[in-house]
Amino acid sequence: MPPFYAVKPDNALKRAEELCQAGQDEVALQALHEVVLSKRSRSYALTMMEPIMLKYIELCVDLRKGKMVKEGLHQYRNIAQNTSVNSIETVINKLLELAEQKVGEARTKADQIAVDYIDDLEASETPESIMLSTVSGEQTKDRTDRAVVTPWLKFLWEAYRTVLDMLRNNARLETLYHSVTNKAFSFCLTYSRKTEFRRLCEILRNHFQNMSKYSHQPHSINLNDPETLQQYLDARFTQLNAAAELELWQEAFKSVEDIHILLTTSKRPPKPFMMANYYEKLTKIFMVSEDYLFHSAAWNRYSNIERMFNKNLTDEEQSRMASIVLLSALAIPIITTTKTRPGYVEADEQRIQKLNRLSMLMGLPYHPTRTGLLKEALNKNILSRVRPEIRDLYSILEVQFHPLSICKKINPIMTKLSEDPDMARYVRPLHQVILTRLLQQLSQVYTTVKLDFVLQLASFPEPYNYDAATIEKFIMNGCKRGELNIRIDHASQSLMFETDLFAPPKDTVTEGMQLQSSPADLMRTQLSRLGNRLGAVAQMIDPTVKEHATKNKQEALQKALKGVEQEHKAMLARKGEIERRKEIIESELSRREKQAAQERAIAAQKKAEAEKKRVEEEQRRREEERLKRVQEEIARDQAKRIAEEITAKTGLQLKPEEIENSDVKTLLDLKVSRLQTEQKELSDRLKQIGKRIDHIERAYRKEEIPLLEKDFERQQKEDKAFYQASCKAELETSKAQHEENMKLKSRLSRILDDYMVYKKQQQDKLQSAVEAQKRAVEEAIEKEKQERIALWREKREEIIKQREAEEAARKQKEEEERRLREEQERKEAERAEQLAREKAEREEINRKQDELARKQRERELEIEAKMAQRRQASPAPAAAAAGGRPSGGAYVPPSRRNQPAAGGDDRDSWRSSSRPIGASFGSNRDRDRRPGGFERGGFERGGERGGFERRPGGFERGGFERGGERGGFERDGGWQTARRGAPGGGRDGDNGGSGGSWRRGGGAGRGPGSSGSRW
Repeated sequence: MPPFYAVKPDNALKRAEELCQAGQDEVALQALHEVVLSKRSRSYALTMMEPIMLKYIELCVDLRKGKMVKEGLHQYRNIAQNTSVNSIETVINKLLELAEQKVGEARTKADQIAVDYIDDLEASETPESIMLSTVSGEQTKDRTDRAVVTPWLKFLWEAYRTVLDMLRNNARLETLYHSVTNKAFSFCLTYSRKTEFRRLCEILRNHFQNMSKYSHQPHSINLNDPETLQQYLDARFTQLNAAAELELWQEAFKSVEDIHILLTTSKRPPKPFMMANYYEKLTKIFMVSEDYLFHSAAWNRYSNIERMFNKNLTDEEQSRMASIVLLSALAIPIITTTKTRPGYVEADEQRIQKLNRLSMLMGLPYHPTRTGLLKEALNKNILSRVRPEIRDLYSILEVQFHPLSICKKINPIMTKLSEDPDMARYVRPLHQVILTRLLQQLSQVYTTVKLDFVLQLASFPEPYNYDAATIEKFIMNGCKRGELNIRIDHASQSLMFETDLFAPPKDTVTEGMQLQSSPADLMRTQLSRLGNRLGAVAQMIDPTVKEHATKNKQEALQKALKGVEQEHKAMLARKGEIERRKEIIESELSRREKQAAQERAIAAQKKAEAEKKRVEEEQRRREEERLKRVQEEIARDQAKRIAEEITAKTGLQLKPEEIENSDVKTLLDLKVSRLQTEQKELSDRLKQIGKRIDHIERAYRKEEIPLLEKDFERQQKEDKAFYQASCKAELETSKAQHEENMKLKSRLSRILDDYMVYKKQQQDKLQSAVEAQKRAVEEAIEKEKQERIALWREKREEIIKQREAEEAARKQKEEEERRLREEQERKEAERAEQLAREKAEREEINRKQDELARKQRERELEIEAKMAQRRQASPAPAAAAAGGRPSGGAYVPPSRRNQPAAGGDDRDSWRSSSRPIGASFGSNRDRDRRPGGFERGGFERGGERGGFERRPGGFERGGFERGGERGGFERDGGWQTARRGAPGGGRDGDNGGSGGSWRRGGGAGRGPGSSGSRW
């Protein structure tokens, strides 16, 4: 039964992600593989299948599962090609991107391994690497690449092949097909994969050839479409450029043939830059194949296109192109060097077929020749644009006649051409042309020449010089092809130029400059020359013949002039009729084409609407069927699972029709009842079996007791007999072995002396060899040691220099830091001095303020003493005043100032002015309540607290708190200053909470003071 999550794709994707997080990529890939390849997958929506496919591709790339990638891509193409081509493109781009990323990571890893392998960067070779290189030709990096990079390269190549095979011959996937093709070419270029490039070209060629086989299928490739044909042309030009860059000239030539087929099929004219690229690659191909004739023809066509369409060519570029065109034409060998022997019909047919084929590729109506190419170049006035040395070379080879100095004049030109890399490749074929011209011109002047004289004339600089054997071989080849008629006399070491009076004319002979006509030419043209001479004689004898011919000519001219006007009118009428008929035909064709186009558009629209409607109906029907199948499948799976559980646990076999006709509830009830019945029966059986087993075991043990005693006695007797027999056999065996060993000792004792002598000789020989080897090793070690010591000394000197430089830099840095530090210390000292001055000024101000406060306090004490004396002197008025308001300036709230004085005890009132001088705040009762006795005194009222505290060193501070605010007293028990301060008090007796200051107050604690104070 398939897994339950295979029913829903989103469940499969979640399950795969969970398995990947758990490290089970193989299981996750298998799960997604089942979902992708299942028949249900065709009914799923692409929005659900695309994430699954992306995850599937990612896992396949990570695990390098090329076969599974192929199967999944083909299945997904069948699903998505009718509805969404963009989804297929997304999946394929994801595959190629991941594969290329893996290849890049593998290359990085291989480079890192190669770097890590090198322990010492200065040691170029090690003994291990030298020994390994003797038995293996490949280097360490090659082995690393083969182990790390090659598997991923293979996978990437298989991915490209799979994708191209999947996208072939499908018009809907055509753009994606060409995009992947360009990426495959880039892959071959990036990694220099020549073998894979050949296979790729063969694959594309097979795909192109199979188009006709699948043309009857829907969505097949239509090469009559200009856009489609243009895409194939672009792909073939990319293939041609890649083949030229990889120097695969056979594949480049095959690509040229493919391009020619497409160009002949195309109804549009090719673009000029494409044809320029086409002929440029042909020049390289023909140069590599040493086909100088078609190489020159290709250069001619390429230069024509460049000069016609490229308006940005500079004079220098035009001169260079013209020089190469003329030089390539001059370098065409006059005597061909093909290996086939002329005169055979089959060889001539093959040569003609080859020429026809190449001419067709070049777009030429006839076979090119050396004479024709030179004439075409001269007709274009190319000599005015070429370089001066090439103009001189043309003049020497084709115009002038100087067999005795041709090589001397040309050698400086050849030397100059050899310096140019673009023209140096024509130097060797030009030497063959020069040698041919030399022999042709010598044949017109000499009948017999010495071979040494010819060698002297044909003297070229190294490495283009010719020896006697090479010249002889060249002459024999020319004679075999009928281009030369020379006989070599080895006895006299001379060349004899023979003349065949009946030889046919040769174009190669008439190409160059002729000093005089050859005997064959005279024999061949003697009748025409005789006719010319007789005509001249007849005119001299009878002048009327000439006059009669002149008269006939004038009459014919007059007759022609009379009929010119009539013929001209007839031609104009005929031309007008032709144009009229052509317009009628064109208009009729245009009308028919428009009508056919309208009919096609209407039919296509109707077809598209019908197809859209059919697709919508099909999707709706599939969705309904899918939901119905899913529900039925879920119910069927649950019923089947319950039936299997009933069969596995109870043994009850249900028939398939019973399972199909029963619902889940019925099966569950059946399962529960069956399990209860079986459990009860099983319990009863187990009880009966337990009782029966107990009785049987008890009976077995009763019968076993006497049998065990008898078996024990028998076993003792058998063991004793076996022991005695084994002892006896061991004694006999040991005695026989001892006797045999003694005999062997007596035999070996006779060769003991010889053995010792031989052993000593071998030991001495081995010792000497070991000592020699040891000395050699010590010498090598000492040599290596001295080298390393020298190397270490050099390094040590460099390190010392580096350290000295670093030390100088460090000292400079320390000096700078010291200067900055001194500057900072100086600034800090100035700042400290300024702070000290400010502190002294503040202390002076404080001292003055303290002095003023002391004087103020003395005056207040005097005033209070006087006031106390007055109160003692007049108690009655004081008592009367006490009834209205408190005496002595004690503070009374405004609300209580007019109230009569409360009778009774005023001991607890801190406002009482009858307290003795020096008494502390608070009553005896308050002092009794607080711990510490008189050491802590104060007052507490409604959350306000005040008091005194004894500090170490004396009764220095006192204070009070009021609503979280604190004030304090300091030193002599009195208020020193009246200043507004910060919360928490200060040494000046600040009141830090209420924002006010004490102006006067009585002494507290130790100091004398009055019993009252005021704000």
